Amino acid sequence: QVQLVESGGGLVQPGGSLRLSCVASYNLFSHAAMDWYRQAPGKMREVVASIHPSGRTDYEDFVEGRFTISRDNYKRTVYLQMNNLKPEDTAVYYCNHKFGTWPWGQGTQVTVSS
Repeated sequence: QVQLVESGGGLVQPGGSLRLSCVASYNLFSHAAMDWYRQAPGKMREVVASIHPSGRTDYEDFVEGRFTISRDNYKRTVYLQMNNLKPEDTAVYYCNHKFGTWPWGQGTQVTVSS
């Protein structure tokens, strides 16, 4: 069973930056399309960004130009660099295989507040 471990969250002021990491215990990680998701209190979980095995990336409009997804296949890790954070980015952030097909990890809390 694949395990996902997210880290890197925290409390940051508006305009600040954070870098999230997610390690996957999947030997064929280099072949996996990966997504970052987030879930704010009282809201549905939503996709934030995607990275394909080719390295191609996709972003939702609300993070375009502020967030960057990347991957290190050797480390079986996907990253989310978040810049110019806004209070509305406050959420628990998760990574998963495309379409959320693996068991969810515990996520990492990101709080943007002054």
